[in-house]
Amino acid sequence: MPDMTKTATTPEDAKAAAVTGQPVAPVKAEKARSLWGDAWIDLRRNWYFVISAVLIVILLVITAFPGWFTSASPTSGDLVHHFLGKPELSKVGSDGWLGWDGQGRSVYARVIYGTRASVIVGLAVTLLVTLFGGLIGMLAGYFGGWVDALLSGFTNIFLGLPFLLGAMVVLQAFTERSIWVVVLALAFLGWTQIARVMRGAVITIKQADFVQAARALGAGTPRILFRHILPNVLAPVIVVATISLGVYISAEATLSYLGLGLASPTVSWGMDISGGASQIRVAQHILLYPSIMLSITVLAFIMLGEAVRNALDPKTR
Repeated sequence: MPDMTKTATTPEDAKAAAVTGQPVAPVKAEKARSLWGDAWIDLRRNWYFVISAVLIVILLVITAFPGWFTSASPTSGDLVHHFLGKPELSKVGSDGWLGWDGQGRSVYARVIYGTRASVIVGLAVTLLVTLFGGLIGMLAGYFGGWVDALLSGFTNIFLGLPFLLGAMVVLQAFTERSIWVVVLALAFLGWTQIARVMRGAVITIKQADFVQAARALGAGTPRILFRHILPNVLAPVIVVATISLGVYISAEATLSYLGLGLASPTVSWGMDISGGASQIRVAQHILLYPSIMLSITVLAFIMLGEAVRNALDPKTR
């Protein structure tokens, strides 16, 4: 069959062929790549992305299937193991190889099950703030005028509220603080940065020729916003959302440490760190292992955000 691939020759090659009389092999035209295609190629070569992606996949597997990693219950204990914290190498892989806490509960099991609460809170808050903040910013940037003034003023009011302090005040109103209560409290105050980033990106892109052409052809506002503008302003929003995810996980742990976040029977790294801090002189392992896991998780998402930012920012190419 004939080769249907498009070919091309440069003017220099054609001139050389005319002088020498030798045929010039056609050069295959390269297929144009989109911003996302170039970003994916850069990401695969970035060791920041590779390491963070592997860590995040492991964390997601632990979140979905904690029973694959431990058979012990994170909430039931045996006082026979009260504050035992010297693991034996022969017990590595067992449910007690990281020691036990003051109630005889397996520290290893609590570290594993604590992953679920932190990751769910981080992902859920990020999703909510991206949807709500992105919508507010997109409407403000596109319509401008009094709509922009009203929505920007609304955003600035929430931006002036301290994030953690405001979340603490909101959570004080609830006697039972489940995962979803903490998610709503953090999302209630965490959407402002996404809104400002989206607003600035929309203001820049709405003057582009393809947007003006769509408007001239009679496209409605929803079609212009979601089919023409939104795909072209997602890059900075994705970068901010990815980096913020680690911040929300850290915020949840901080609130739980202060006794204002998740409460029993939910297992949380923040609660375990709080309990370990009071026993740091006699049982350092209770504080150490949840802290390491929390640091690894937050670092993984921050590294992912940095890698995505470098891949999507043309100035870094």
